[in-house]
Amino acid sequence: MITPDRIVSTTCPYCGVGCNLHLHIKDDFIYRITSPHDAVVNKGNLCVKGRFGYDFMYHPDRVVTPLIRKTPQRPGQRTQAFDRNEWLEASWEEALDYVADRLVEIYQRDGSRAMAVYCCAKATNEDNYLLQKMFRALFRTNNVDHCTRLCHAGSVVALQMALGTSAMSNTASEVIYSDCFIVTGSNTTENHPIIALQMKEAVRKHGANLIVIDPRRLELCDYAALWLPLKPGTNVPLFSAMAHVIVKEGLVNHEFIATRTTGYDEFVRSLEPFTPEYAEQVAGVDRNLIAEAARMYATARNGAIYWGMGISQFSNGTASALGLIHLALLTGHIGRLGTGLNPLRGQNNVQGASDAGAMPFHYPGYMEVDKEENARKWEKAWNIEPGGLNRTRGLTTTEILAHAHPGGVRALYIMGENPMMTEPNLNVTRQHMEQLEFLVAQDIFINESGAFADVFLPATSWAEKEGAFTNTDRRVQRVRRAIAPRGQSRPDAEIICDLAQRIEARLGRPTSAGWRYTGPEEIFREMASVATMFAGITYDRIDKVGLQYPVPDEKHPGTPFLFADSFPSGRGRFFPLEYVPVAEEVDDEYPFILTTGRLLEHWHGGTMTRHSQLDALYPTPLVEIHEIDAARLAVKTGDAVRVSSRRGSVTLRVEVSPKARPGVVFIPMHFTEAAANLLTIDALDPQAKIPEFKACAVNIQIAEPHEAAQLPELVARGRY
Repeated sequence: MITPDRIVSTTCPYCGVGCNLHLHIKDDFIYRITSPHDAVVNKGNLCVKGRFGYDFMYHPDRVVTPLIRKTPQRPGQRTQAFDRNEWLEASWEEALDYVADRLVEIYQRDGSRAMAVYCCAKATNEDNYLLQKMFRALFRTNNVDHCTRLCHAGSVVALQMALGTSAMSNTASEVIYSDCFIVTGSNTTENHPIIALQMKEAVRKHGANLIVIDPRRLELCDYAALWLPLKPGTNVPLFSAMAHVIVKEGLVNHEFIATRTTGYDEFVRSLEPFTPEYAEQVAGVDRNLIAEAARMYATARNGAIYWGMGISQFSNGTASALGLIHLALLTGHIGRLGTGLNPLRGQNNVQGASDAGAMPFHYPGYMEVDKEENARKWEKAWNIEPGGLNRTRGLTTTEILAHAHPGGVRALYIMGENPMMTEPNLNVTRQHMEQLEFLVAQDIFINESGAFADVFLPATSWAEKEGAFTNTDRRVQRVRRAIAPRGQSRPDAEIICDLAQRIEARLGRPTSAGWRYTGPEEIFREMASVATMFAGITYDRIDKVGLQYPVPDEKHPGTPFLFADSFPSGRGRFFPLEYVPVAEEVDDEYPFILTTGRLLEHWHGGTMTRHSQLDALYPTPLVEIHEIDAARLAVKTGDAVRVSSRRGSVTLRVEVSPKARPGVVFIPMHFTEAAANLLTIDALDPQAKIPEFKACAVNIQIAEPHEAAQLPELVARGRY
């Protein structure tokens, strides 16, 4: 039995649950991870990633020295360089000077519209605050975004429209106080495993009724009172049909509607076409199931809704989320313990990065960039001349690369993101990446996007730096340095501040925006001085247990659930909805609907888990097919097939699965060798600008022998 030299408490770097980890360290090496049973978020429970997925930081492919491309890259001729022989090792002085020179050169020549940055949902609040500050304060651009645009942007926009907020209203563990809860568009057992444990407990020990609304027969269906297997992309008619039943059967909370909402009468008129019969025809769900689900939720004492990206990742994602919001407003199931509207955030700090201003429409604290009073507050905080900050909303993640052309975006800075795996229609994304004039990657591995870079700046992992993450519950929690940085890698905040000072000097600004900090808490306090939702959060107060914002002062205990008395917008607002089908319907040539998502063993673009022992648990991509479709295609589990859309093709092996719905196939997003996003369509939600990852038309053919020969054999691993 190894006795640790020390045990360091920190927060998990994977999903948005925000589990507390204890890192056991011997000789400056993390050899074990546990979690205390009194941990407020996870009660000692951990999933396979949290318990075993830390070893990526020791992988031999990790970059620990600054790198500069040997071959100068030019727009239209940019290539990927995975081989280290194509890079020159550089000192930090050389690398940062080169980056500062090129960024300033492009900015002074082409102005703020030429500059763009992808912040990072895996980095800390402080890292993201600094990076958006650098681009706003120095390059005067709002072309600032991160992967929230690719996950819950539809939810954020809908919540802002209806309630004036953009985060979960309640705490996930409150599910045990719900009489009924809906889980829709979320494979919670794989994507948020610890929250799924709490959901199962709510059903088994507390008698809650669970309603699952999802095309796939997920594990939670085993615990559900009702499962509504809708066709992908038909959220709006199904949720509106539930609202129709609630209104027609007099199950609405009239007092709540009268005192807390607006737009009800017009909304009710808009529901007339959305009968259960119509929803059955469009969504493929029995009308009686729809009515029963509506009654079960509406008549509960405490009803809650939890959703994932199966709601937001559609070209009608904002409308889909509004459909759920309407159900809560109709019934008054919000503003109390065990109720609420709860979008489950995918990454460890996607909530925190959004809070910290890593979005093109908002400064930190969701202060809109095109409102004069907000810009003036940040100009004062950053010592910028009046009128210096840009008052124009910036480009989103999906728009930044589409604008990579002369007269558009010329320089892109990517911190910890991987658009060459996470953007839709990757063949077009590749063309856009090739058109950039200058690209900086700040990461720990050379991933599919970093391979295009001119300069690679090696950052530390989460276990080698200090800061804070904000989980899906709005809980701000500490991240602590447990071991020394490997090689010459540096914390993201240090890299940004060092680079910002060089840029500022080259620009000759008369006053500094401020880049010298004593540590990450000073960075956080600077953000909180203007974004007052964090005003009462100090590192001392979150030393052991995090605080859930808003925390308006240092005596405030935090806010486990929101909207007890009012909404930030004053009243909750109903919006008449129209059903707009998915952008690409099936036809004779492409007869299957492809939906995409994540697996328990892996995470997003795979940069971390594909460099971990976790990869051995699920080493190869599979396409999940229903047994009826498998019979029609004459394939079985393990057979090689080619899946094609109008945009690309991938070859991979089949998994005949009871999870699948006839006519719908599923491919996980993590595998570069069969990248699901080569197939997906780049149709966008017009309001949130989020792509339609969850539905496109594909065909499936048996792979040619030479294609099958290139695939690894299917091996039973892990859960399989």
